[in-house]
Amino acid sequence: MTNTLVVNTSLAEDLAATHTLPDSHQILAQGELLGDFSSLDPSKPPSENFDLLSWTLSLPTDLNKDLKADIIYEKALSDKFSLKPLFYTAADGGMVFACPNAGAKTSKNTKYARTELREMLRRGNSRFKTKGVTKNNWVFSSAHGSVKRKAGAVEGSLEATLAVNRVSTTGDEKKVGRVIIGQIHATDDEPIRLYYRKLPGNEKGSIYFAHEINGGDDVWVNLVGGRSHTLKNPVEGIALNEKFSYKITVKNDILFVTLVREGKPNLTKSVDMSISGYNKNNQYMYFKAGVYNQNNSGAENDYVQATFYHLDNQH
Repeated sequence: MTNTLVVNTSLAEDLAATHTLPDSHQILAQGELLGDFSSLDPSKPPSENFDLLSWTLSLPTDLNKDLKADIIYEKALSDKFSLKPLFYTAADGGMVFACPNAGAKTSKNTKYARTELREMLRRGNSRFKTKGVTKNNWVFSSAHGSVKRKAGAVEGSLEATLAVNRVSTTGDEKKVGRVIIGQIHATDDEPIRLYYRKLPGNEKGSIYFAHEINGGDDVWVNLVGGRSHTLKNPVEGIALNEKFSYKITVKNDILFVTLVREGKPNLTKSVDMSISGYNKNNQYMYFKAGVYNQNNSGAENDYVQATFYHLDNQH
């Protein structure tokens, strides 16, 4: 679920601290985008440019009229699936995700529509259930030993390179321009939601994230700019169509988020999650990536769009 409350300042400062970077973040070259885009072929569907067998895709459509968002599972997604204008290959070979402000939702508890990938460690093996502590999902290293043995992996990383092509421009001023571009989802809550937000009057957008305490409030952490709907143009921000990379890692209950921009120093923030409640026996994790539109107001033809050039989940 998406909670909008913020914990008290002192707790936020205790959680959002600086920790020793894991090797996987230390080795990232400064100012060099992640991944190799040279082999992306604009004539191929997304699954022939990207390994999509470890993902399902949620769409903001309800073609079967079951009052839920349509889901394309691993094998179908990997079999040349595309659906313009929501999910397809761009003219430069990137993988395009687009989502209108209004669309079918994944559950009754969700306020917003999405065109978003959900990690599936089972890679098409339907013997393993999608939900629960199964070989399809991963857990924290501080989880009980029996839980770690049942899970598909212990901790991990998600890295991506993308450009946000469009954000919403109409509707509620507190929602305009917001989109989630990466997540870790747990059983019910989200250890991280990574946001891009560009306001209509600004040339550049902000990158920030929320760490949701399990069953509790959000801790907000800025990377560049901030989440205010009255924010002035963030000088160090990221423009529409500008490529950037992120790497999200959980290691020893610490959340690390690194933002990579071409020709600029990498930015990393960390959050201590040891008291956030995600090491309980019923907690399981999976990564998400794409566009989770955070504006459910405005014009019917308003939408968000991002193009991914690199996507890699690592465990």
